[in-house]
Amino acid sequence: MTAATNAPNAKPARAPAAVLTVGQVAERAGVAISTLHFYEKKGLIAALRSSGNQRRYARDVLRRIAIIRVAQDLGFSLSDIAALLRPFPPDKTPDVHEVREMVAGWKAAIQARIEGLTELRDTLDGCIGCGCLSKEICPLRNPDDSLASEGKGAVLLTAGRRSPGIDESQS
Repeated sequence: MTAATNAPNAKPARAPAAVLTVGQVAERAGVAISTLHFYEKKGLIAALRSSGNQRRYARDVLRRIAIIRVAQDLGFSLSDIAALLRPFPPDKTPDVHEVREMVAGWKAAIQARIEGLTELRDTLDGCIGCGCLSKEICPLRNPDDSLASEGKGAVLLTAGRRSPGIDESQS
């Protein structure tokens, strides 16, 4: 024990507040207040409202923001993150078991990205985008835009490599 805890006038440690202001959450999570508003607008987090209509966040929002930031660092878009978090509404903090299930989904999505990047790395010298250096062997070849009805973007390149658990129609 330290001398401070033995002091007769020492104040007992206060329990952390159950709800936090937007500024407290921003400071604690290391994000801008505008980021919190943006996450809320996207449905990734939820705020309560005080009697004065000010945002208040349950303390467990800090874990949710940490999950969002880790996913962003792993290269997931916010629409990907929203899809991965869909089973966990913003007003419910996932428990340890649920986080493990979510991470398993991330691993599958990350593996799909690794495979796609490996394929791109291995074929990049044969075709750059589709501006195209090698129309005879380019996997993106699409004369007369015949693949327009098949989807958006480089349909042939991305076929079969959509991230598991992510609904592309929600993007």
